[in-house]
Amino acid sequence: MKPKRFLPFFFIGFFFWILTPSLLAQDEITYTGQVTAGDSGEPLIGVNILILRTGSGTQTDFDGNYELVAQPGDSIQISYIGYDPILYQLGVETQLDFSMESGNQMLEEIIVVGYGTQKQKDLTSSITTVSSEEIMKTPTGQAMQSLQGKVAGMQIVSSGAPGSAPQVRVRGIGSYPGGNNEAPLYVVDGMFFDNIDFLNTSDIATISVLKDASAAAIYGVRAANGVVLIETKSGRQDQPAQITYNGYYGVQVANNVMKMANSQQFTQIISELDPDRFPDYQFILNAMQRYGRSRVDPNIPDVNTDWYSKIIRPAPIQNHSINVTGGGSSATYALGANFFGQDGILDMKNEYQRFNLRSKVDYQALDWLNLGGNMILSNGTKYSPENTAWFRAYLAVPILPVLDEQIPNAFPDPYASAQYLGYRGGQNPFPAMEYNDNKEKIRKLLANFYVEVDLIPDKLSFKTTYNHNFTALDLRNVDLPYFSSPGFQNPDAGIRRTWSTFSNQIWDNILTFKDQYGAHGLTIMGGASYRDEAYSQLGASARNFPTDREEAWYIDQAETIVVDAVGDGGSHQYGMSYFGRLSYNFDHKYLLYGTFRADGSSKYQQKWGYFPTVGAGWVLSQEDFFDVAGIDYLKLRGSWGELGNDNIQASDGARTTQVVNTVFGGQMVPGTQTSNVFSSLRWEVVEELNFGLTANLMDSRMTVDADYYTRDTKNAAIRVGIPLIGGTVLRNVGVIRNAGFELALNWTDKISDDWNYQIGGNISTLKNEVRDLFGQPYIDGGSAEFRQRSIVGQPVLAFFGREVTGVYQNQSEIEADPIAKDNNLEPGDLKFKDQNGDGVMDGEDRVILGSYFPDLMYGFNLGMSFRSFNLSANFIGQSGNSILNRKRGEYIFTNDTNLDADLAVNRWHGEGTSDKYPSANGLRKGWNQSLSDYYIEDGSFFRIQNVTLSYTVPGTTLLGGNFPETTLTLTADRPVTIFDYNGFNPEVADGIDRQTYPIPSVYTVGLNVKF
Repeated sequence: MKPKRFLPFFFIGFFFWILTPSLLAQDEITYTGQVTAGDSGEPLIGVNILILRTGSGTQTDFDGNYELVAQPGDSIQISYIGYDPILYQLGVETQLDFSMESGNQMLEEIIVVGYGTQKQKDLTSSITTVSSEEIMKTPTGQAMQSLQGKVAGMQIVSSGAPGSAPQVRVRGIGSYPGGNNEAPLYVVDGMFFDNIDFLNTSDIATISVLKDASAAAIYGVRAANGVVLIETKSGRQDQPAQITYNGYYGVQVANNVMKMANSQQFTQIISELDPDRFPDYQFILNAMQRYGRSRVDPNIPDVNTDWYSKIIRPAPIQNHSINVTGGGSSATYALGANFFGQDGILDMKNEYQRFNLRSKVDYQALDWLNLGGNMILSNGTKYSPENTAWFRAYLAVPILPVLDEQIPNAFPDPYASAQYLGYRGGQNPFPAMEYNDNKEKIRKLLANFYVEVDLIPDKLSFKTTYNHNFTALDLRNVDLPYFSSPGFQNPDAGIRRTWSTFSNQIWDNILTFKDQYGAHGLTIMGGASYRDEAYSQLGASARNFPTDREEAWYIDQAETIVVDAVGDGGSHQYGMSYFGRLSYNFDHKYLLYGTFRADGSSKYQQKWGYFPTVGAGWVLSQEDFFDVAGIDYLKLRGSWGELGNDNIQASDGARTTQVVNTVFGGQMVPGTQTSNVFSSLRWEVVEELNFGLTANLMDSRMTVDADYYTRDTKNAAIRVGIPLIGGTVLRNVGVIRNAGFELALNWTDKISDDWNYQIGGNISTLKNEVRDLFGQPYIDGGSAEFRQRSIVGQPVLAFFGREVTGVYQNQSEIEADPIAKDNNLEPGDLKFKDQNGDGVMDGEDRVILGSYFPDLMYGFNLGMSFRSFNLSANFIGQSGNSILNRKRGEYIFTNDTNLDADLAVNRWHGEGTSDKYPSANGLRKGWNQSLSDYYIEDGSFFRIQNVTLSYTVPGTTLLGGNFPETTLTLTADRPVTIFDYNGFNPEVADGIDRQTYPIPSVYTVGLNVKF
């Protein structure tokens, strides 16, 4: 049995082995009583009573009565919508009545903010928090994937490749894309990360997204793209040890598999080509001669390969976690182990495995002294896919089989080559899949230790925290030899090894004062932080090593070391920061909030940056004049602040001298020209203004959060032309704006004692706009063939080309159009709009064709519970974004390939047959290959994101022991996606789809057991 197949059984066996003693527990007794409303004395129906030790419980009946089986010493939580919760420790008395006071539990909820916490009702910022329950519904190894569609203003672009993190953007982008300068800052228990791909989702307690400047500016130069705070799970005081197993096993299935032209369609298209210009029909004849003719249609070869169906497979996914949590009067603990395994749907060695160990301990050593630590060890192995396979499967002609036994001297396997039919390339994707091995070992360690001293009890405290994140990467890329045809082979075995280490240390020291003076609440925090970031890398390449055994795949086993490919490098940066926060409220009615951070860094010439912010809130619902039926709570809030982005590259440049010749007095005179070109960069600064409201309506059954924001990157790093010398250099002189509106609504209610339901949704708009390019009319991006352009008033890197108005249907149309006549066009060629009306089609007729930023994103969810059954469904969608179908664009470079079925069926092949796509001949003509909206497609989509059905068997007494609470879960993740784009899926991070890994549907069966 392979190790990865054995691990789940080891986990489950170990789990039940350690739990056997728990079946022999102390006796339980039955508690009864009534729960009433404190203001009226009326019985409360459907009150939840939860045993914290087991997670099981009961509800009150129509008369407010309950019956609960528990152990003396158990702590219970009593909760009900619109009332303050009650925590109570059971004793020997079995008749217990409770009176609940009306309140608003959600407003009292503690929200994690930068370097501290705040009550929900005191917030002036835009913060969205997602609970562990919601996170765990998504079967994924990437925690951020579980937030897709659940946070207004956050765009998450999925990745189907095992172990690959999704692309995350908060409120658009304010920098020119590249170098990971779009991603938010991740803070895990106080430690900074560029991504959280190592975290186990079941270890996470909450994820909070700090979206506006008021919330995020406390993190200074890292916060311009938003901040994601992750709190891992902890134990609770006075909680007996609780052991939990949580796991699932499932299968991933490719959906919306792209349809390609079959052999019959492909042959028909080739038969329409002009034989004087294109010899492709001879390739069809060669295929019939080599592989025979079809018995169904003798005019086509007896081969009809659907390449995508050949390279795609169903793939397993699994996750198994064991956690032990608990605590006494002075200490809490959480210990856990996790295994995650995922195979890719690309049929090659393409998988990801990760084993995590975690411990978190908090200890109150003295009344005034608290200390603790948190460690996460992650050990992962990833076999990356050969993504060129997706591209080659699109290009490969259907008249080519996977294997060809007629190939002489083929090895190791007789994979077919299209070159034997006359094509320029081999096309077959299988050699790239079969003879590549891309293995990466990923080791990560997060260590976090703190000491907190209460200098003045309940008022003044000092906390010092040391965080260390260490990552070691060992990457091995192996290309094994093969031969299919003289131009489709790899004669030499090649290996590339790269070793990288990352060390990030942060030492925080924070002093916090908190007090209440009558109706005046005041919190003042000040701190200092030192950070040290080091990176090193060593790489080498070699050729010709023993390939029969993987044990010999090392550099020192090779015959030839490629000296020019040996590289050694690294970097070391450090910084010092000082920061402070003031939070004031008067009777929780008038709120004031401000932060300031000074960041010093060795990265740029400008050593220090200063980032202030201020926020204010007004709780109208607490005013005497406010008496609006149905509105329980209404708060208006606003904030302004500045944030920094140090993800742009450090300053660079050079002094260059070149020999030049000029003429003086009729004689050639040699000389030199010296130039100095330095970028002199500093961090980008984002200024943001945010207005919002928070409301609870209809006895707090409905919650509303709405925000409008503008974010201006005032000194974006852009390319600026160098006068006289030529070329470009980066300068902090651009301005980019992101603006939008966000709305989140949630409704929670119950129909009866047994029926509860919940409905929620969010919607967000985004307008990305270039505001200033330092006087330049535009900045080009992309490539010459597929141009993207940034123009003032338009989105960053918008697609830029010609606008298609139709297809020339007949010769009369050609004769009537001077542009068509001047360019020797034919029926079946695309018709472009003459934007300036000058009768000439040139570069001046190009316009903005679309942007990869969605104008609108939305998500909504439905949930209901009936007794022990729970059903939830999540839906997401977006619109307004465009995708460059780069796969079709390959015809510019290699036109002897296959076509997708939509293009094959809907091509122009006679008058009136198409006004959208060119003819077979037209596809190979430069006129039609100019970037136009023929290549640009709508990226809008709607998806059923997740459907989860669960059934819970409450913990009970059985045969003298405790039977654990057990939950069985069935999940369908991304089962249906509806879109018009001609590709596997419309989620493309940069809007350019050339070889995007498909995103599969995932179906799982899960089990959760609590002892």
